[in-house]
Amino acid sequence: MAETPWHEASSEFLKYLDEWMARLPRTSLAEIAADPSRCALVSVDMINGFCHHGPLSSPRAHAVIRPVVDLMTRVWSIGVPHVLLTQDTHDREALEFGRFPPHCIRGTMEAETIPEIRALPFYDRMLHFEKNSISSSLQTGLEAWVEAQPEVLTYIVVGVCTDLCTYHLAMHLLLESFASRIRRRVVVPAGCVDTYDLPVEAARKAAAPAHHGDFFHRVFLYSMALNGVEVVAGFD
Repeated sequence: MAETPWHEASSEFLKYLDEWMARLPRTSLAEIAADPSRCALVSVDMINGFCHHGPLSSPRAHAVIRPVVDLMTRVWSIGVPHVLLTQDTHDREALEFGRFPPHCIRGTMEAETIPEIRALPFYDRMLHFEKNSISSSLQTGLEAWVEAQPEVLTYIVVGVCTDLCTYHLAMHLLLESFASRIRRRVVVPAGCVDTYDLPVEAARKAAAPAHHGDFFHRVFLYSMALNGVEVVAGFD
């Protein structure tokens, strides 16, 4: 008997995954940040090179600008003092460019925070962490900041891309807390993160890996949830 191709065998799970996404709960921002001083919002790669222009920019990243800016405004208005920005700021010889096209090079417009965030009246109070890889925690200063703020036990993670930089940050914050026996809460609002599309035909022409945005967005949100990240639809 011929074995059923894996993608056909996976159809039931993919249907389940859509149902899971549709059932994601909304949660209360007031409850998440009941003590604002113990909460931080970390935004990943909300910069021009992903949201507005450049080889890695995408409409899907652009679409999360408004939800992210609105959430920043809400958390600041309820007294959350920590809004952190981790951002690609690559050197020109970044080893990552062997995997991705050169992007977000230090000193270029691509590496700058998007103007929608820069226009916020509290922008000058945000902390910036430059990164030279998809990790927000390796050699960026963020890990030292987290260690220096032991009272911060709730992290809201937003930004792009769901399956790359955002995933690595959320998972690091969670797994580091497990290893250190710290009861840390990591929350990812699905409406404030997204990834990119590279259809199969376009990928073949570019000799690049194809990337189905809807698939990877759902699978990596689900993976985060399996590991203990609180994935929610949004905040009331």
